[in-house]
Amino acid sequence: MPSLAGQPAQFISLQLFMFREGNRKDPQMSPMAASLSNGDMNELAAYFSKQKSTAPSHKTTPENTAAGRHLTEQHHCVQCHGPALLGLQHIPRLAGQQFAYLKTQLRGFKAKTRADFDGNMTSAAELLSDTDIEILADYLSGLTPARN
Repeated sequence: MPSLAGQPAQFISLQLFMFREGNRKDPQMSPMAASLSNGDMNELAAYFSKQKSTAPSHKTTPENTAAGRHLTEQHHCVQCHGPALLGLQHIPRLAGQQFAYLKTQLRGFKAKTRADFDGNMTSAAELLSDTDIEILADYLSGLTPARN
């Protein structure tokens, strides 16, 4: 499951909308989002976006720190997700996100089985090797998600 605390509100409401409309599917989230009104989605988004992100429980392996940073620059992650990877508007925070969740989502984008709002993540993930995905998930999940 993803960490929602501190995610941009617009991102959360967009994802809830995608679950409700069937563009994004998940056995737990799809039924929950099915009956949400737009107002409900905006209220949930506002609530979760105001929650404080906690320190990551995941510790990046030392060899993946430099490699992960390089991959985020090489694949332009920092251009869309922000320099500290904290997310912007409809783009999610990656810093401190759950390790397993990141791997699953990146693999889904690469396989084109994960809904992609504008195609940017699918295009970016197509270029990633399985090793790149492991390194990125390790690196990103170990970053501190707190906004200064």
